[in-house]
This record gives sequence, structure tokens and C-alpha cells, in this order.
Amino acid sequence: MSNESASHGATVPQPAVAVESFQPRSQARKDPAWVQWLLVGITYLVIGLLVAVPLVHVFHQAFSAGIATYFSKLLGDKDTLHAIFLTLMVSPVAVAMNVLFGLAAAWLIARFQFPGRALLISLIDLPMSISPVVAGLVFMLVLGLQSPVGQWLREHGWQIIFAPPGLVLATAFITFPLVARELVPLLEAEGVDEEMAALSLGASGWQMFWRVTLPNLRWGLLYGIILCNARAMGEFGAVHVVSGRISGQTDTLPLRVEKLFQEYDIQGAFAAASVLTLVAILTLIGKALLERKVHKG
Repeated sequence: MSNESASHGATVPQPAVAVESFQPRSQARKDPAWVQWLLVGITYLVIGLLVAVPLVHVFHQAFSAGIATYFSKLLGDKDTLHAIFLTLMVSPVAVAMNVLFGLAAAWLIARFQFPGRALLISLIDLPMSISPVVAGLVFMLVLGLQSPVGQWLREHGWQIIFAPPGLVLATAFITFPLVARELVPLLEAEGVDEEMAALSLGASGWQMFWRVTLPNLRWGLLYGIILCNARAMGEFGAVHVVSGRISGQTDTLPLRVEKLFQEYDIQGAFAAASVLTLVAILTLIGKALLERKVHKG
């Protein structure tokens, strides 16, 4: 009994000391109200000047001459319509390529240890660290007519540069890491317990992937697709190099906006830019809804 009371007496003061030492620290870290309001105000001011004002200005300029003029500039111009169609064709193909690669690369990196693994991770991140213009120039040097590969492709009836396939390759290269880098941490966090359980119960490799692995990755995969699609639709630098900027053939929507602006067709440029802006807004809304869904889940 004496031992119990002695041990009890030794442990009683410790929580009190811990609480007393913790409270001053938490109070010291709590900023005054005016500091919080100042920081929040500065944040909203910067966001308003750099994001909200240009956003409103785009739509204001696009509809400044009236709705009829807006739609005539947007839908009455064959080259602008083709640019919209080409963008809607190139982006999904590039996203689909990156989804397939991202799933395979994430699975390989997260589930296996092999020589060159760190190098592979660095190569996946490479497109984010170099200029898109340099990436487009690389495709020009490798697949252009001045290279043996480009000459062989032309002799066999394949045109990559100054054609939609070149736009797809350039866009896929720029958006290369977005899906894979979303999936690798998820696979590492999930572990292999559920997958091993499925295999032990007789599931095949594909059954395990479709029924266990992929459902666990669905939100991260969708998040990566949203980011990849937004980046693909707004890509300018690499596409500018490999497209040749041929109106009605290889102009994507960002290239069309720049060309209309250079031709002093301000109304047409802002009308085309409003489409890209609307895509950006929808992307942000989808991203916010997805994050809320993941947080609730």
C-alpha cells in the first residue's frame, strides 16, 4: 500500500507541470487580433490584385462590345473554332497518356526496389524543372526534318512536328509528372496489406489492381487528372515551338489568343481568353469539391 501511494505521489505533479509549461507556449504563439486581420487583409489584397482583377478584366473586355459581338468573335471565326477543337482533342489524349504512365510508374516506384529507382524519380520530375520552350526545341531537334529520325518518319508518311501528334507529345511531356507524383505517396501510404490479402484469397493480379488498388487511388488519380488537364489546356511554350503556328491547322487556343492579340483583334483575343479562363475557374471548383470530398471521406 505504501508503495502504491509513493508511486502515486510521484506521478501526480507531472501532468500539472506539463500543462503549466504548455499553456504559456500556446499563449505566446497566439498572435494579437490586429496581426491576424493585417495578415489576412494583405493576403486578400495580393490575391485580388494578381488574380481577381485580371480575371474580371478578361470577362469585362470579352463582353464590352455586347454578347452578340462576343459570340461572333468566338463562334464566327473558323480559326478560333478550330483552335478550340484542337485544344479539346490534344488535352484529353495527353492526359490519357499521362494517366497510363502515371499508374505504371507509381506502381513500379512504390512497390519495388531496383537499381536506378532514384534516377527514375528524378527523370519524372525533370519536365517541371526545365523551360517548356527548351522542351519544344528538343522535340524539334529530335523529330524535325533535320534529324535522321524526322527524315525517316517523313519517308514513311508520318509527320510529327508542325502537326497534331507533335502537339500531343509536347503537351504530354510538360504534364508528365502530375499524375505520377500524386499517386506515388498514396501507394506508399496505403501499403501492401490489402493487396497481399486479396492475392492470398485467390485474386489474380488484374483483379487485385481493379478491385483493391485502383479504388484506393481514385481520389488521388482524379486530382492528378484535374491538374494535368488544366496544365495541358493552357500550355503555350512547348506547343508554340512544335506547332509552327499555322492558323486553322496547328494553333491551339493559347496560341490563338496570342495571335489575335498581335493582330490587334482585342475583342477576339479576349473572347478566346475567356474560354481558357472559364476552364480555369471550373478546374478550381472541381479541385475544391474534390478536396472537400476527400476531407469528409
